[in-house]
Amino acid sequence: VQLQASGGGLVQPGGSLRLSCAASGFSIGNYGIGWFRQAPGKGREGVSYISSSGGRTFYSASVKGRFTVSRENAKDTVYLQMNSLKPWDTAVYYCARYPGSNPIAGLWAAPSQYDSWGQGTLVTVSS
Repeated sequence: VQLQASGGGLVQPGGSLRLSCAASGFSIGNYGIGWFRQAPGKGREGVSYISSSGGRTFYSASVKGRFTVSRENAKDTVYLQMNSLKPWDTAVYYCARYPGSNPIAGLWAAPSQYDSWGQGTLVTVSS
């Protein structure tokens, strides 16, 4: 079981990036996937969640309206489109697998609810 986040980089404020989360060793289509981020010196923060079918999504208040989560199960990949990036979006971004049925609203953002984590990808928003 492996997840790999990619697509990070350096972008100017107001710019966009699309992160990808690729799965191997299991079918990503059977699982909800969460996106988290961790800024230097801070705890891991839930950013977004998408259910296995893609029919249910959640976003943190800090990214709602700017980020969009989607998935292509045929490619075993989940995406996080990030627009209007701000300097405080700078962090290492991780994707993680949710092992159960859809989480109760609010619990999607709890790292302890996830059973498998990918290596992160660094997003730096700076001029």
